[in-house]
Amino acid sequence: MSRRTWVTVLAAMATTTVLLTACGGAGGNQLQAPDQDNVGHNAMNPHPASDIKDGGTLQWPLDTPVDNWNRYQVDGTTLDEQRMQNTLFPWLFTENPDTSVKLNPDYLTSATMLSTDPEVIEYKLNPKAKWSNGRPISWQDFRAQWQALNGTNPAYQVSDTAGYENIAAVERGTDDQDVKVTYATKFGEWRGVFSPLYPMELNSSPEEFNTGWVTQPKITSGPFTFGAIDQTAKTVRVDRDPAWWGTKPHLDSILFKVVAPDALPDALASGTIDWADANGSAAAVNRVKGARNPALRQAIAQLRGIPNVVLRQAVAPDTTHLTANGGPGRILGDQRVRLAVFRAIDRQAITEAVIGKVVPDPEPLGNHFFPQGSKDYADHSDQLAFDKSQADQELDAVGWTRQGQYRVKNRKELDLTYVCSDTSVARPAAELVQQQLGEVGIKVTVNTVPATDYLKKYLSTGDFDLTSFRWFSNTYQLSGTEPQYELDLANPADVRQNYGHVGGQEINDLYHTALAELDDHKRTELTQQLDQALWKIGGELPLYQTPGAIAVRNTVANWGAVGFAYNPIDYVDIGFLK
Repeated sequence: MSRRTWVTVLAAMATTTVLLTACGGAGGNQLQAPDQDNVGHNAMNPHPASDIKDGGTLQWPLDTPVDNWNRYQVDGTTLDEQRMQNTLFPWLFTENPDTSVKLNPDYLTSATMLSTDPEVIEYKLNPKAKWSNGRPISWQDFRAQWQALNGTNPAYQVSDTAGYENIAAVERGTDDQDVKVTYATKFGEWRGVFSPLYPMELNSSPEEFNTGWVTQPKITSGPFTFGAIDQTAKTVRVDRDPAWWGTKPHLDSILFKVVAPDALPDALASGTIDWADANGSAAAVNRVKGARNPALRQAIAQLRGIPNVVLRQAVAPDTTHLTANGGPGRILGDQRVRLAVFRAIDRQAITEAVIGKVVPDPEPLGNHFFPQGSKDYADHSDQLAFDKSQADQELDAVGWTRQGQYRVKNRKELDLTYVCSDTSVARPAAELVQQQLGEVGIKVTVNTVPATDYLKKYLSTGDFDLTSFRWFSNTYQLSGTEPQYELDLANPADVRQNYGHVGGQEINDLYHTALAELDDHKRTELTQQLDQALWKIGGELPLYQTPGAIAVRNTVANWGAVGFAYNPIDYVDIGFLK
């Protein structure tokens, strides 16, 4: 299932500036906030194939090294990992900038709903589609992925069962390239299932699924194939696959390399990378000069001091939030305390501190599912409004009373550990939360950890009280977030992506009801009800949107700010201009 991905570059609310899409304003640094007029577009420097060189290596920056080439295993969920994986594996449907999806003809000739009760989907595979070992992609790959991800075997350490747990059977149709999927319970977002698709060899056993692809992918099927990995240099190279049956990529290879966020501007200036995520780099943003293009309503800015580099922007589903750990034995396991903590956080002040220098009158994010600018966005944050006085009263009511500077209960100080990664944008932001909570008597101890340890040692293990990072959402708002907000009440240790252990039967039931709705409009209404319920339990506090400011070399064609169309990125079209 195409779920949300997380990014640690802004592993806290940064006191740096970021850039939003639309037009440049006075002084060259102010841009407009996202709205419905500029959603559905991207800024990619589009060029036909005749303008593009054959060959070359695109140098692609990463935040952290890859932990697992299996996207469905709990350690393989970062955005960096997804972008590398997506050069190598099939996506049955691809996303458009306007959040719609289209069938991918490289892998499918058709995908049809044969019936609604029971729900039956028939996939007809492109007969040319094959794996790198020469085996044609078949119905057996679908069956193996369903069996690994449906949640019936806990030995598979899966990050997501959405969609797969609804399936009753995956069967062979008229031939091996005809797949029939029958759902036991209806699933409205069925187009997101089986993307990406992995070979049945990966899913052959829990051991192979969990650890067999840690060092490298063994079998691929995409326009690129695995080239090499250098653990010392922290680089991964993928090469153009000569056996690819689709449109030939322009690039010979893509070299993914780990670059510290603070080093991105210098790396871009020196030529050691060809683009950079400007959202996470204060140094890059400080070198921006805006330019207006009213026809496209997009900002195209040149980075001062870096020749031949432009800033491309588009509204993107890139949001930052605060996660509370409500697991067993944690202070924030008490929902009353958790809600009081969130009520003491001034989201408007944080939003202004982060993006106020470049966006006039920025508004905090008010929805867990629909980003600002999308047609279905609705602000439900009044369910948990900022109110320090009420936060004080709520903490007093549950026995956390002030004794001097901080609050104490049963001789224990109300001390929360805020874990953030060791980037220059993370620590100052953690200190901002520390200051706000200190005003209501909550002590916050900031624990700064290496970005490479953040997921495995802290986020996945629950070794934090508060933490923050960026979510990249996708077209499938419900199934993409189900592992993030649902709880397996029968097996609480199975966290998946619900790192804060906050949820309950009401949330689970709302998910199941909404996902079973085949009518898109009704499913959206149910999603809005689910959003309001999430505000009320206080597991995650949406903060602000960080949409798609990409600094890229002007010689790179068909790459930049993809907006909502990043599942998957169209690597085939990217290339260098002649």
